[in-house]
Amino acid sequence: MIGWLSPRPGYMPPVEIGSAMRSGGAGEVIESQDPNFQVGDKVTGMLGWQEYSVMEGKSLNKVFPGIPLHLTQGLLGMTGLTAYFGFFDVCKPKVGETILVSGAAGATGSVVVQLAKNFGCRVVAVAGADDKCQWLKEIGADVAINYKTSQNLLKDVFEATPNGIDMFFDNVGGEILDIALARINLNSRITICGGISQYTAKETVGPKNYLNLVIKRSIMQGFLILDYSARFPEAFPKMVGWWKEGKLQSKETYVDGIESAPKALVGLFEGSSMGKTTIRV
Repeated sequence: MIGWLSPRPGYMPPVEIGSAMRSGGAGEVIESQDPNFQVGDKVTGMLGWQEYSVMEGKSLNKVFPGIPLHLTQGLLGMTGLTAYFGFFDVCKPKVGETILVSGAAGATGSVVVQLAKNFGCRVVAVAGADDKCQWLKEIGADVAINYKTSQNLLKDVFEATPNGIDMFFDNVGGEILDIALARINLNSRITICGGISQYTAKETVGPKNYLNLVIKRSIMQGFLILDYSARFPEAFPKMVGWWKEGKLQSKETYVDGIESAPKALVGLFEGSSMGKTTIRV
């Protein structure tokens, strides 16, 4: 969303001043002129920061029976699919490897932690609060590091990864990316999902240890979930199945009322949320 508010070129055009803020959402059809949708149907789409949306039917998806609306915005929505493709397709994991996940208590990072643990990896998670670290251990992290209380983050990451880092799933950028690059193994994979530490920074910080990519013959790759839209039908049933089996858990931070949406967005940068931040209308 920060990117959508910026005038600089991006993968989607900026949100125009005066228009509703672009946002995914889930809701209920209250009136329909499309025969494919009936009043009462639960749907998802880019509904925006608004209480009522007028949409074309082709831009909406029906919610599968038995799936709670809140999960369509997180674990069983774009967030979960981002974790799925970022981990399986970009990280290219192997059983027994070590993965470091930054922003691990966030919406995407927490799903990556669970996918990686279920797959058979050693999982080291980095988050910004003790309660977040405790939750991360409960859902699969072998080690959870609180970067805000760490006296030496580089030392803590090195101690938590005695066999080095085979994969790094980055949601933060900045210092933690540089630390990860200092610890990567031969043929490691660095997946850039986001860089929240840099989105509002006055001066962006690039990695100093980038030459390790050459020495270790490693790959650092960014990705967008939209690139995988044709493969959503492949991943979605798997995610639903793992959720029903209890192998994937979800956590949401709820904020009530559209008027609270700007505050909720700022909260992401203050580290006040855990899991998926969701606005209840």
